[in-house]
Amino acid sequence: MNKSVVLVSLSLAVSLFIYLFYRTERTLVNEIAIHLITLNGYRSLKSAVVHLLPLHDIIVYSLPEGLWVFCITIASLPYYVNMGTWRFRCLFLPLIFCVGLEFLQLVGVTNGRFDLIDIGAVVVFWMAGILTAEHVRPQIDLFHRPDFKTVMCVTSYCIVYLAHVFK
Repeated sequence: MNKSVVLVSLSLAVSLFIYLFYRTERTLVNEIAIHLITLNGYRSLKSAVVHLLPLHDIIVYSLPEGLWVFCITIASLPYYVNMGTWRFRCLFLPLIFCVGLEFLQLVGVTNGRFDLIDIGAVVVFWMAGILTAEHVRPQIDLFHRPDFKTVMCVTSYCIVYLAHVFK
């Protein structure tokens, strides 16, 4: 197994752990967990984890997004999208996507709170993803002939929905 796969897997596991035990019950991923183990079971487990391992707010609220950006940056590296005569490298999508979401929070279009620390985490982890991954030139049109890897890359952007907070 290559270094990138291990780092991506570990990053996603840490993000899931933080979301399950430190974030609100109203995120979709936590709603799924509650459905699987009952509300009382979930609350008991969450209380025990938070008591045994208290985390700083920056870790709870900024690290998961940074780790997701790290993962999706690595996944996006080999892809490009043709836009007319212009070829757009997909490695820029995570940065645009996350910073764009922060600004949508600022103007009240999406749930959440605009946070410069989140933007800083996104930039740092985006650069870490570029520097950590095997360097590949974008050779694959993301929407030309989908295979498992391209479907997984596109699906990775949809993971953000699992963090959605319902009002």
